[in-house]
Amino acid sequence: MARRRLLLLLKPFDLYSMRQSNSHSRATNPQTLQMLHYSENRRKAHMDAIKFCQDILQQKPVDWEPILRNNLSQPIRNVDLVITVGGDGTLLQASHFMDDSVPILGVNSDPTRIEEVEQFSNEFDANRSTGHLCAATVNNFQQVLDNVLEGRKAPSDLARISTYVNSKLLSTYALNDILIAHPCPAALSRFSFKIKRDDQPFSPLVNCRSSGLRVSTAAGSTAAMLSAGGFQMPILSRDLQYMVREPISPGAGSSLMHGLIKSDQYIEVAWFCNKGVIYIDGSHVCYPIQNGDTIEVSPKAPILKIFLPDHLLAQSICT
Repeated sequence: MARRRLLLLLKPFDLYSMRQSNSHSRATNPQTLQMLHYSENRRKAHMDAIKFCQDILQQKPVDWEPILRNNLSQPIRNVDLVITVGGDGTLLQASHFMDDSVPILGVNSDPTRIEEVEQFSNEFDANRSTGHLCAATVNNFQQVLDNVLEGRKAPSDLARISTYVNSKLLSTYALNDILIAHPCPAALSRFSFKIKRDDQPFSPLVNCRSSGLRVSTAAGSTAAMLSAGGFQMPILSRDLQYMVREPISPGAGSSLMHGLIKSDQYIEVAWFCNKGVIYIDGSHVCYPIQNGDTIEVSPKAPILKIFLPDHLLAQSICT
């Protein structure tokens, strides 16, 4: 049997060094010094996790290649598995270069330590990496990897978002969410939208003046959508959730400011500001839009095959 090929995608560890060096010159009080020590500890934890994962892979009958996520520029092809070492951000970035043919396994290299958060709660935010979609840490990576390689753990299918601007498909599929808004956060966003099915309206036309429109997948419903007052969706749902951000005087349309886009539907948005941006999975991937553009947001995108944490799988069974 042919040896399997793996791509090891790494969060750059110099991110922590940059934060530390930028703060070093301002280290004039004990709190700042404590934060610098915390940042150095995070960098070391991440570097140790990378080395640990590489040492484990050296022992396995696989061919693997490491690459920093910032050096990823082409679609991921000709591998049997992608392993990310970092957090959800690294996994999200990898997903933007993947279709539905290759599964992905996330390793949270620096999980939050509850005792640390409590210890420094009155000094600074000591939360580390959430790793919501990461199935492994250094504590269980070898076991999870063995289960994957030996077929005892199967990937799950997560819905993603496809986005069209004036009938042209954007090249990036969103795994978490998209935000359509004016590039200035203090500016008003003017747009209208309707839910459609088979090119026919499924909801009334809704005219909005607001801070923008967010659409999330089930996987992304625990992130910004939940913080804004949305609800957590079953992780394997193929539906999307939308929310108009801070609507101004919605009036009779208030009940339509938040809702679901079913798997056989899409939302069509007409944009009425001179400037606008579609942000995909955060701020790093974005596409400009302008007055008169039509945006179509749909769950009809290639799924992402991902090895999920056991607790998320258990929740999906319960729901």
